[in-house]
Amino acid sequence: MTPEVSAIIVNYNAGQDLALALRSVQTDCAQIPWEAVVVDNASTDGSASAVETCPQATLIRNANNVGFGRAVNQAVASSRAPLLLLLNPDCQLATGATATLRAVLDAEPACAIVGPRILDPDGGVQGSARGDPDMLTGLFGRTGALRALMPFLTVAKRNVLAEDAVRSGASSVVVDWLSGACLLVRRNAFLAAGGFDERFFMYWEDADLCRRLRGQGFTIRYVPGASAVHKVGRSSQTARRSSIRAFHQSAYLYYSTHVARGALNPRRLVARALLGARCWWQLRTVRG
Repeated sequence: MTPEVSAIIVNYNAGQDLALALRSVQTDCAQIPWEAVVVDNASTDGSASAVETCPQATLIRNANNVGFGRAVNQAVASSRAPLLLLLNPDCQLATGATATLRAVLDAEPACAIVGPRILDPDGGVQGSARGDPDMLTGLFGRTGALRALMPFLTVAKRNVLAEDAVRSGASSVVVDWLSGACLLVRRNAFLAAGGFDERFFMYWEDADLCRRLRGQGFTIRYVPGASAVHKVGRSSQTARRSSIRAFHQSAYLYYSTHVARGALNPRRLVARALLGARCWWQLRTVRG
């Protein structure tokens, strides 16, 4: 039977979280045919063995860590369903999440991607629905230094959609982009966009994909009626310095691709200097 949903999971030293993620998909998709494709990016903790406990799942092992976007593209190429459920291994679906997300896609033919409200394990909202990144995102983005101090500013509200911005009674809200921790994506739209840009080793590939899809006339929708719990950074904790570098490299790639276009654009020099300084600051006391 052809699956209706393909869960796509990229694993890298996720520990027991991968098993929990797969179990959450099993529970949430129990009433429909589904499959999972897990790409393991050369984990060393044995976590990929969790796939053996899930009969719907297929495991692809990479000899090296090829990055998140490239691994997702690998998994999609091996999957069959018209809907792709992109799920981080440290993320778990809440009951009914998939059905709620599918209902919005069914009602909105122009929508390519939907994403749920993503919660911290303590129930706090992570702010997964966001505005297009710009030079101020580093200060007023989800983890920006000034957003926590001045969340009432327009620039802070633009970078991360506040919960009070969700219209009462609305099943979904159009946004610029959504966190790749949990997304339901139309396969045909994903393929039409060429999948994830593999130049992004890790981070910002979700913002890039959403922006390119919007350029093709698709919409991106946040669905607060669906939810998932995300522990954040389980995999990156095992290689913290590399993750910090990858974050800033991808941030510059996004900015130079979509905001400061042109090799001679002076804003690129400013962005490179600011991101370099931010990266250095974060690396000062980090080990591993």
